[in-house]
Amino acid sequence: MLSFVEHKGDDSVSNINIHEDLEELKSSFGFTGDINIDDSHRIMYATDASTYREIPIAIAYPKDHNDIRILVEFAKIHNSSLIPRGAGTSLAGQVVGKGIVVDVSRFMTNILEINVEEKWVRVEPGVVLDELNIVLEPDRLFFSPETSTSNRCMIGGMVGNNSCGAHSLLYGSTRDHLISVKTILSDGTVADFQPISKEEFIEKCDLDNLEGELYRNMAKILTDVVNQKEIEEQFPDKAIHRRNTGYALDVLLDSEPFIESDNKFNFCKLLAGSEGTLAFMTEIKLSLDPLPPPVKALICVHCNSLEDALNGNLIALKYHPGAIELMDKVLMDLSKENITQNKNRFFIEGEPAAMLIIEFERDTKDEILSIAEKLEAELRKAGFGVHFPVIFGDDIPKVWAVRKSGLGLLSNIPGDAKPVPFVEDAAVKPQDLPKYIEEFKLLLDKYQLDCVYHAHIATGELHLRPVLNLKKKEDVEVYYQLAEETAKLIKKFKGSLSGEHGDGRLRSEFIPLMIGEQNYIHLKQIKRTWDPENIFNPGKIIDSPKMNSSLRYKSGQRTKEIETFFDFSKDQGFLRSVEKCNGSGDCRKSEVIGGIMCPSYMASHDEHTTTRARANMLREIITQSDESNPFDSKELFDILDLCLSCKGCKSECPSNVDMTKLKAEFLQHYYDANGTPFKVKTIAGISRINKLGSIFPMFSNLILGNKLTSGILKNMLGIAPQRSLPKLYRITLKSWIARQLKNNGLSSGAKGKVYLFADEFTDYNDTKIGIKAFQVLTKLGYQVELPNHIESGRTYISKGMIRKAKSIANSNIESLQEVISDKHPLIGIEPSGILTFRDEYPDLVDGKNKIAAKKIAKFTFLFDEFIEREIEKENIISEQFTDAKKSIKLHGHCHQKAIASMKPSITMLTLPINYKVKEIKSGCCGMAGAFGYEKAHYDLSMKIGELVLFPEVRKSDPDVIIAAPGTSCRQQIKDGTGTKAFHPIEILFDALN
Repeated sequence: MLSFVEHKGDDSVSNINIHEDLEELKSSFGFTGDINIDDSHRIMYATDASTYREIPIAIAYPKDHNDIRILVEFAKIHNSSLIPRGAGTSLAGQVVGKGIVVDVSRFMTNILEINVEEKWVRVEPGVVLDELNIVLEPDRLFFSPETSTSNRCMIGGMVGNNSCGAHSLLYGSTRDHLISVKTILSDGTVADFQPISKEEFIEKCDLDNLEGELYRNMAKILTDVVNQKEIEEQFPDKAIHRRNTGYALDVLLDSEPFIESDNKFNFCKLLAGSEGTLAFMTEIKLSLDPLPPPVKALICVHCNSLEDALNGNLIALKYHPGAIELMDKVLMDLSKENITQNKNRFFIEGEPAAMLIIEFERDTKDEILSIAEKLEAELRKAGFGVHFPVIFGDDIPKVWAVRKSGLGLLSNIPGDAKPVPFVEDAAVKPQDLPKYIEEFKLLLDKYQLDCVYHAHIATGELHLRPVLNLKKKEDVEVYYQLAEETAKLIKKFKGSLSGEHGDGRLRSEFIPLMIGEQNYIHLKQIKRTWDPENIFNPGKIIDSPKMNSSLRYKSGQRTKEIETFFDFSKDQGFLRSVEKCNGSGDCRKSEVIGGIMCPSYMASHDEHTTTRARANMLREIITQSDESNPFDSKELFDILDLCLSCKGCKSECPSNVDMTKLKAEFLQHYYDANGTPFKVKTIAGISRINKLGSIFPMFSNLILGNKLTSGILKNMLGIAPQRSLPKLYRITLKSWIARQLKNNGLSSGAKGKVYLFADEFTDYNDTKIGIKAFQVLTKLGYQVELPNHIESGRTYISKGMIRKAKSIANSNIESLQEVISDKHPLIGIEPSGILTFRDEYPDLVDGKNKIAAKKIAKFTFLFDEFIEREIEKENIISEQFTDAKKSIKLHGHCHQKAIASMKPSITMLTLPINYKVKEIKSGCCGMAGAFGYEKAHYDLSMKIGELVLFPEVRKSDPDVIIAAPGTSCRQQIKDGTGTKAFHPIEILFDALN
């Protein structure tokens, strides 16, 4: 059983009674949602995207407002607290605490009402921003505050933090769009807050309940002339729209009945940015904006220095852009190391020190080009730019993707010292930004620190992330000292310490400094009035603990060095590879958003199936364990069990947290402690079994196809009875090629020689595809040879038998190193097999073979990639193929999408001039090798298939060809839809003239 401590000070024992009562919530209180009190879930929710860590009492998943009311009553009875949470992407520790974490992302996700004519929408707090905007798009409307986490952040969190995003220059903040909110107050009553007139405000003050007390309290504070003056003088400058420090008294003061104003009083303005400390929101009504003008462009200004960018920003603002974002060289360089972002950085030329990304939206392209010409001329004249590419169309999202990936990319810096988000949210007037940064750099020099600069330069906010090692006691102290000195610096410029990320645990301690002690007393009065028993998210904004306490890492913590089979030296060890996960939650994208990562989350929408949850558990248990084998943990085995090893995280996680590799490493150590199950050994060694079966393939297939005998086999191996077992071909691919070469000799190979890799799937099961691959290559003029090699080892890697996989990898590299080169590449058919050479082998082979493994990796290609390369050389042309018309739908193998690209497959399939290809925007098919075959995973596997892939196949016209390069993908499509899918090689073979 898992046992952990709160950095040697956990109060879990004292929580036994409340845990017992929580288990009775459903029966005794009528709670209809879910409750988790197990240690695993508590660990998963102990962190967010910040530097903080606190173990909560429990995790609650309410279904509706009545469940919230029940939780409020329960918290009152037990003197506990409720911590509202959506996607958990908070950077200031807002959703970390020792109370009950209330996760609204599982059930409270409904869009309740859309009014197109009046341009508003009513939603529950768990609705995801991008998903909302997808629904609104047909009506030419959208919710305009756009955060970098828009594909997973939720409306409740956006209100709690008063989120802004890149386009706040045009659209303002969430507060500006908040019309009304339905809440549960601390006494369990329901209150609706919306704009009210002066007369209605007076009526509210006469109510004899908690809601009336809220209005009376506000009237007492804001009608006092002395208080008004103090607020005006001490709160951040009103010219700074990104003002998010403390409760928004300054905003409420600008409404009637306190001054002559057209602004009606609305408590929603206070709730925005209150971080769930005042009430619990159950419904939110938001104003919407029309979609922007049809033509959009980015001007990516390359600058020689950060100072040039800061001053160039002021010039760019004169041209009324929709957004201006900054990226510094550190961020741009890190994008080279991320598979996905490296494909997106096409717009970066040379090595600029900084870049301004300036967005314009106009009615015509000519308008934007005219602006771009004038802006470039003015910037060049001032000496603030050296290169000015203008980006239109489908390339724009690629540029923004690099910028949005900033937080994750920064976590990919090797070692314990990382760019830490703690002074990253300050906002000053844009014209003050150059001077502010100049003085901030002096602070950095004082502490001898480096820093990363990026984000919302147009609105005077840069995300400044000094590099610190929060495992070191001295850096933990610098963490505090620099935060305090930065707060004083911001106060000097009358800025806001928080522009959009909120106060949370991180900045609340400095609120009195920022707004004055008297105003802070008002904030405390507001909190006591709204929440006298401190139920709602305590320790945030008011009475916060010291900002450098309860950190994710214990001060002075030693990072365990673990002997591994894979080489994790690039990240300085296994544990640091895990620690790259900063909690940003990119793995929480749904199938609506698309992508590969993370299929089990897409199907379940449960936090425990995310890459983040797996990383949290690995980090926590390995760090806390005193065992010689810290991997000997059933809890770790259980949470990693639903990882499909799709490799989506290796590509789409900005921090490159490769959970596939981490899981494989874990399993080997776990099996070393607990023994390797028979079914694992059998499935991993399937190629050995197939080798035996191929001696008498007809007899073997009779056993595999017979209902009785196959049923016995499935039961022994834990395979789902619904699955059909792959049959053996009458001859192996290696035997067929050997016979072909013996009878016909080598082809002339006028266009060169290639080596075909006979992977374990194509050799025994999909032999026909291998034969056609051989025939296509020879007919196109290539000499094809079969090199001396054994299986790829993919099955051993996926089942966690890394010791055996390592032996296979060493053998293959030693066999192939003398024959594989740029002129004589290695070509593979099954993506998961051939891509082991590119992905796993360089980190798996012994040191003596590393150089050779890296060399072979460079000259190893998917069949489709090789064809594309030869097309570019004009060695293969369309005239060699049919001119008949065909329509193809292509589902990509997840390893190919993550490590390589689907572009070569599309290029290859459109060689015939009248072949049209549409890529199915699915993630992993759900089979994932043996995963979907297993009885324990069958339901999840099919659920993943039903997200996108199966419906897309079913709705295809009968004459549409379904293509899928993965053997397991083709099997999944057949099992899920009854449709036969073809390898792209088969389609190309049939298209040959």
